[in-house]
Amino acid sequence: METRKHLAAERKRLGTHNCAQCVLSTYPDITGLDEAAARRVGAAFGVGMGNMEGTCGALVGAGLVLGCAYQENAAAMRAQRAVMNAFQQRNGATQCRLLKGVGQGGPLRDCPDCVADACEFLEQQLPR
Repeated sequence: METRKHLAAERKRLGTHNCAQCVLSTYPDITGLDEAAARRVGAAFGVGMGNMEGTCGALVGAGLVLGCAYQENAAAMRAQRAVMNAFQQRNGATQCRLLKGVGQGGPLRDCPDCVADACEFLEQQLPR
């Protein structure tokens, strides 16, 4: 699955997808969503939830994939918490505005790297 994080990050670098769409569209075998459906589902999460006010879109995309991967809500929520914790530890934030460095003089992490990180941590939490 190592190549998936690179594929997702490249989509962001090319500007063809928002962060949530990058992650969500990279796991069609798990979500059951084709490219067009994944793009529609993730469309509202460009620049994070609430347009930079909330959670990074890549993390939202990871959560959507986990929701499709797990049969139980509690298991999906535990997995998402683990993804969020690992992402926070690596990047210093989970909120889009903070990651982009709005009002702080520079980003904590560039979006393609956030997408790659979200995929990396997502893959660690997928059911085996």
